[in-house]
Amino acid sequence: MLYSEKVMDHFQHPRNLGKMEDADGIGEVGNAKCGDIMRMYIKVKDGVITDVKFNTFGCGSAIATSSMATEMIKGKPIEEALTLSNKAVVEALDGLPPHKIHCSVLAEEAVKAAVKDYYDKHGIAYDPDALCTGGCACCHAHDA
Repeated sequence: MLYSEKVMDHFQHPRNLGKMEDADGIGEVGNAKCGDIMRMYIKVKDGVITDVKFNTFGCGSAIATSSMATEMIKGKPIEEALTLSNKAVVEALDGLPPHKIHCSVLAEEAVKAAVKDYYDKHGIAYDPDALCTGGCACCHAHDA
């Protein structure tokens, strides 16, 4: 199986790797089927994501998609970060093998979960459906 040069680069040299002690929002998502767990941290100032970090326990594709997702939302307004799709992450990485697409979905969900946490901590109203991709933890909060 061949991975693109971008996937290999983001796996071997992940951007924004690490914890953020003073994060404004933290999102953690996981996929029990494959064992990948992503935790994303965001720092927000004036509605813009000024810093972002991630910790991912998982395969190379999970690490690469986490890294690319952080690069794609850093410096962007929160509303723009919420529009990040797993397809955009896959395209930015020049593709992923079909059986690794779920890793990009996790990256999208981690961003949304971190934004939801930020909104919850700051009492900001939001549409729960806008933060939900379908199978993520954020959905269960408003299903109850």
